[in-house]
Amino acid sequence: MDKLTMQDESQQGRVGALQSQADPKLVEQWHAVVARMRKEFGDSVYNSWLKPLGVLSADEKRVVVGAPTRFMSDWVQKNYIDRLSDFWQAELGHPVVVELMVNPLAADKTADAAGATAPEPQSKAGQASATPAYQQAARSEQSATDALCAPIDPRYTFDSFVVGKSNELAHAAARRVASSEGVQFNPLFLYGGVGLGKTHLMHALAWEIRSRNPNRNVLYLSAEKFMYEFVRALRFKDTMAFKEQFRSVDVLMVDDVQFIANKDATQEEFFHTFNALVDHNRQVIISADRSPSDLEGIEERIRSRLGWGLVADIHATDYELRLGILQSKLEQMQGVEVHDDVLEFLAKRITSNVRELEGALNRVSAHASLMGKPVTLDVTREVLQDLIRANDRRVTIDEIQRSVADYFNVRLADLLSARRARAVARPRQVAMYLSKQLTARSLPEIGRKFGGRDHTTVMHAVKRIDELRELDASLDDDLQHLSRVLGG
Repeated sequence: MDKLTMQDESQQGRVGALQSQADPKLVEQWHAVVARMRKEFGDSVYNSWLKPLGVLSADEKRVVVGAPTRFMSDWVQKNYIDRLSDFWQAELGHPVVVELMVNPLAADKTADAAGATAPEPQSKAGQASATPAYQQAARSEQSATDALCAPIDPRYTFDSFVVGKSNELAHAAARRVASSEGVQFNPLFLYGGVGLGKTHLMHALAWEIRSRNPNRNVLYLSAEKFMYEFVRALRFKDTMAFKEQFRSVDVLMVDDVQFIANKDATQEEFFHTFNALVDHNRQVIISADRSPSDLEGIEERIRSRLGWGLVADIHATDYELRLGILQSKLEQMQGVEVHDDVLEFLAKRITSNVRELEGALNRVSAHASLMGKPVTLDVTREVLQDLIRANDRRVTIDEIQRSVADYFNVRLADLLSARRARAVARPRQVAMYLSKQLTARSLPEIGRKFGGRDHTTVMHAVKRIDELRELDASLDDDLQHLSRVLGG
C-alpha cells in the first residue's frame, strides 16, 4: 500500500471522529462561504468543485473540509484553497487555516447537519439520479473500473508463457512488476512486433496483480478505448468524470499506445493522466509495436516520459522458442496427437509471429479431427499451403532495417542518417549486407533505401561485413540470428 493511500485512510479515520462535531451553525457558515465562492468563480466551478465538498469540523485555528475523492481534494487545494481561507476568515472574524481531507460522504453529512429534508429524485436502482457522475464513480471506483476494463483472458498467464532468449527480459520485468507491492519501474514499457506475446504478458500482469492483491484497482484497456472514452467525455461535457476515473486507479495498463499517434487532444489528456499517476506513485504499464523513441506521430514529451522507466523489447522468435511454444500449445489440446516432425516443420516454416504459429497448429488439428485423419506431415503441407507460401516470401529492406535497428538498439532514423559514429555505422553496414543477401534488390536500390547513398557505399559495406564475420564470432552469431528472425 503506498504512502498516499495510507495517509488517505488515516485521514478518513480522523474525519469519522470529526463528523459528529459538525453542527447547524457551522454548516450555515459553510454555506455562506460557498455562496461567496460561487459568486466569485461562477456556477460551473461551483457545481464541479465546491458543491461536492462539505464542512466537517472547526475550531479557533482551523476548519476541516471534506472532499469526496483524492483527485478533487488535490484540485481544490491547488486552485481554490486561498480564497476558501479568505472567506472563512471573513466569516469567523479571525485568521483560520482550511484543511482538506478525503471523505466521500462529506457533502451528505453537511446536508444532514443543515436539516435538509428534500430527497433527490430516485432512479429505479434506488440511487439519486441527480448525483454528479464523478461522485457516483467515487463511491464505487472499483465497479466503475471493472466496467471500463477490457476482458482479461484466463488462458494468458505467466505459467502459460513460454520464455526464450527473445522475450526473457520482458518476461522477467513483467514478473517483477506483478509481484511487487511497490512501484519497481514506472512506466514498464513493452514493445515488439505483431503476435510476439505483448498482449499475453499484459493479461498475465493483470491476472497476477489482481490475484496477489484483489483490492488494487487495475484498469487495462487499449489506447483506442482510452481515446473513445475521452471523446465521449468531451461530447457530454463530463471530462471531470473521465479524469477522476483514470487518475484514481492503482495500476493503469494501456495496450497499443501507438494508436494515439497524430491525435493531439487525446495525447494531451494521456500526457496529463500519465503524469498524475506517476506523481502519485501509481504503476503505469504500456505496450506498443515499437520503442518509445521510434513512435512516430507521438509528441516528444510523451516519448520522453515513456522511456523513463524500463523499456523491454520482445524480439522475433527463434526456432527453439517456436518449437517450445508449439509443444506447450499441444499439451493444452486434449486428445490431439501430433508427431514431432509436424511440430518441427511448423516451427521452421511459420516464422512470422506466435499468433500465426498457434493458428496453424489449430487449423491442422481441426482439419484432421473433422476429416478423421491423423496429423501427418503431408496433411499439414496440404492444409497450410497458403500460409507456407506467405511465409516463404522474400523479406523487404524496410523489415531488415527495423529488425537491425531493434536488435542493435539504435534509432531507425539514425540508421538512415548521415551519422558516422561506430554505434550507428556498424549496424547500418549489417543492414546493407542483409539487404543484399536476403533480397533481390540491386546495389543502387539498396543505397537509395539507406538515405540516398551511392551503390559503392553498399558494396563496401557488404565486403566489410563479409571480412569481419570470418574474424568475429560474435558478429557472425548476430548475422545468423538476424537471418533466422527475417526468415532467410
